[in-house]
Amino acid sequence: MPPPAELTSLTWTRPNADTLQVCLAGNWKSAGKLPSAEEVLQQVEAIPRAQRIALDAAGVTEWDSRLLILLGKIMDRSAALKIEIDRAGLPGGVGRLLDLARAVPEKKDTGKGGPPPPWLARVGTAATDWLASSVQVLTFVGEATLSFLRLLGGRARFRRVDLMLTIEDCGVKALAIVTLISFLVGLILALVGAVQLQLFGADIFVANLVGLAMAREMGAIMTGIIMAGRTGAAFAAQLGTMTVNEEIDAFRTLGFSPMDFLVLPRMVALMLMMPLLCIYADVVGILGGAVVGVGMLNLPARLYYEQTISSLGVLDFGVGVAKAVVFGVLVALAGCLRGMQCGRSSAAVGAAATSAVVTAIVWIIVTDAMFTVILNILGI
Repeated sequence: MPPPAELTSLTWTRPNADTLQVCLAGNWKSAGKLPSAEEVLQQVEAIPRAQRIALDAAGVTEWDSRLLILLGKIMDRSAALKIEIDRAGLPGGVGRLLDLARAVPEKKDTGKGGPPPPWLARVGTAATDWLASSVQVLTFVGEATLSFLRLLGGRARFRRVDLMLTIEDCGVKALAIVTLISFLVGLILALVGAVQLQLFGADIFVANLVGLAMAREMGAIMTGIIMAGRTGAAFAAQLGTMTVNEEIDAFRTLGFSPMDFLVLPRMVALMLMMPLLCIYADVVGILGGAVVGVGMLNLPARLYYEQTISSLGVLDFGVGVAKAVVFGVLVALAGCLRGMQCGRSSAAVGAAATSAVVTAIVWIIVTDAMFTVILNILGI
């Protein structure tokens, strides 16, 4: 038979009227039945003219976290009652662990307990947060504008190789996804339009529908959304990682402007590449519509081509290119803004990338709506 477990004991004595000596002995392991701390705490509170508690653990043979928890409760209660604690009788390991556990104060109000704040307080908090966020956005846009003006004046400081690498990433490497999406968008537009136009025997006007839709709207919008999800998120992740690693702080310390060195090359690269990608997307989308018109509606290829050319003008492509330039600036600003606002953790980098995509898409749709209203008023 195994030997009986060593008994755990907790006793207290009164060497004098002002001192309570707590004596611990035996095996203080979690597997056994341990004395409750409530009795000791009651004795602590019952000391007349409370002055001092002496802890004696010389008789303890084995211990784990249960002993630390008990001693921690005793020390907390004693501190609340302003009673001195004498830890000379504790093993060295116990004292060091207690110091380590109490080195960082416990965080308060981290749970979900308590009633929620009134709705008016929530509305006020949301309004304050929105106002602060708006100020940050306007400040960032203003700094980016000043950086672009410094570029026009030849005073911007950034590496030309960074600009060329960003142009390559935003241009050539984006052709594959732009080709796929634009072709499918043109094909879908032609299919949807053909269903309705066939009812009136106006199949040939599928060419007009696809051409105008791609040149004025869908080419710029789809390219902007693609670049928001592909490039804007990459910008946010890159700058967010630099923020986490304190590299942006190092730029400022060394006297380099993060706006010139990091934001400006990305903004200029998208401003240059977005119009080219937009024109390419327009052509690919029109080809997608031609696949439907020629392959499914049996329209002559030459007739489809002539109808497309007759329905489009330079102004239509110009409107799409102008939108693409603005969308490129918005994608770059959204990605860089969220990257610079990133927190100091790895999770914050993912949140910044997600926020950059959402922000860029919202800005693109809102700006396109403004373009549509203004162009309609001007009759363009």
